[in-house]
Amino acid sequence: MDQPFTTIIEPFRIHSVEPLRMTTADERALAIERAGFNLFNLHADDVLIDLLTDSGTGAMSRDQWAAIQHGDESYAGSPSWFRFEAAVKELFPFNHVIPTHQGRAAEKILFTVIGGAGKIVPNNTHFDTTRANVEATGAEARDMVIAEGHDAATIHPFKGNMDLAALEALLKDRAADIPVVFLTITNNSGGGQPVSLANIRGVSDICHEYGIPFFLDACRFAENAWFIHEREDGQSDRDVADIVREIASLADGMTMSAKKDPFGNIGGWLAMNDDSIAEKCRNILILTEGFPTYGGLAGRDLEAIAQGLKEAVQPDYLRYRIRSTAYLGDALDEAGVPVVKPIGGHAVYIDAKALLSHIQPLQYPGQALAIALYRTGGIRSCEIGSVMFGRQPDGSEKPAAMELVRLAIPRRTYTQSHIDYVIEVVTAVARAANSLPGYRMVEEPATLRHFTARFEPVA
Repeated sequence: MDQPFTTIIEPFRIHSVEPLRMTTADERALAIERAGFNLFNLHADDVLIDLLTDSGTGAMSRDQWAAIQHGDESYAGSPSWFRFEAAVKELFPFNHVIPTHQGRAAEKILFTVIGGAGKIVPNNTHFDTTRANVEATGAEARDMVIAEGHDAATIHPFKGNMDLAALEALLKDRAADIPVVFLTITNNSGGGQPVSLANIRGVSDICHEYGIPFFLDACRFAENAWFIHEREDGQSDRDVADIVREIASLADGMTMSAKKDPFGNIGGWLAMNDDSIAEKCRNILILTEGFPTYGGLAGRDLEAIAQGLKEAVQPDYLRYRIRSTAYLGDALDEAGVPVVKPIGGHAVYIDAKALLSHIQPLQYPGQALAIALYRTGGIRSCEIGSVMFGRQPDGSEKPAAMELVRLAIPRRTYTQSHIDYVIEVVTAVARAANSLPGYRMVEEPATLRHFTARFEPVA
């Protein structure tokens, strides 16, 4: 649109709706206590605005629902598989595409093949399942984001960038122990921050100089490409899909959760150029997921993702997606709520360490804030701090680099009035931040504890 209007308009009309159940503060207080003060344990019917994750929670389009009717459920060689494979290779032209039921399955397969004790997997910042799957093999997951990525308030157009000097120094010293270098776009754990095309090229050059495969964790590839289009010199006249293809051309492979940018409610894939690794991965796929032409997915899911990939790179959608997220972040920033800046693509991250400075990191200020948002207004969010990343591989615990609460916005799901409500609730909680208690963990599993742990407030 060429008109100089500032109102964010959704580039779609609402075709179908589902009801939200209104709850009282007393009902929410009881629900969160029954859930062990863990937002993951809540019944979704008790949630008013669900910002826990943008993974698999978006609204599919009319054309995706129509594509589902083409789903062919043949066990092997389904036409739906070939449409899916062609759609993936249109943007990511790797030699091998291995479908999985979601992204963590792709990670599990890949690191089972290439991981192991004594190995190191560098990344700008590993997210939870990536880190867990690396560490499950005995390998070390090492984060190497630039210094600006550790400071919530620092303004940098590409805070998700890899520290190239640190990466080169590591490869120079330990190349024999590094089976792959990963780059997460956008950098979820670091506030949904993008990675520049120049930085991706730099990582690629360093990896190939040392003969190390370079892989992308590309769940939010379209959002990252849009940031490149908007912020990086020389990229504003390029088609977003062309930027995506260039990003793919710099890598040797990728993992993908199709529940993010590709608009899938389920699905993912592992892709690569290496024939030998691909054969080993397919063998594990058959053992754990399914035949290589469906990989744990129904034909209807393959069709929905194929269509979703086309919609994910449309400029009108991406403009709306990034601006509507910024609408929430900018409003909170103007209200004095500390947030990670600049605002990321799929979520707004509240700096709980700054807002709840009276709560020690290992009394989980992010969890305290997330609980307060739910109790006050029925908003479900996600802690990304010492609950998620505090437990170390040796069983010890230390504070995470940042204590964040992520407000992840599902794609094409909520309207501006929903977001205005979120702004009201967050600012109300922020005004009473000093009264919030910390929490202690009373039950936790050995890995990925944030999903099922139980808490109690600290007196």
